[in-house]
Amino acid sequence: MPNIKSAKKRVLVNERKNAGNRSANAEVKTAMKKVNAAIEAGDKAAAQEALRVATKLIDSAVSAGRMHANTAANKKSGFAKRINAMA
Repeated sequence: MPNIKSAKKRVLVNERKNAGNRSANAEVKTAMKKVNAAIEAGDKAAAQEALRVATKLIDSAVSAGRMHANTAANKKSGFAKRINAMA
């Protein structure tokens, strides 16, 4: 534990930010799992709706700096390809 007052404040701020980022990243991962589940179940309508939700969360993660833009593009593109390939 730091002794300097400003360093103590930084520790508290970093803990808050870390908790928020972990929560947000978990939300994105859950949304991506829902897209995968809908694709594997063969439900195209549910997959499209899940992709819409996941895309919004992924884009917000990119804008917040929690995910690289290219990673996000690859995820969204891969999901879209798999959904479009469904009969």
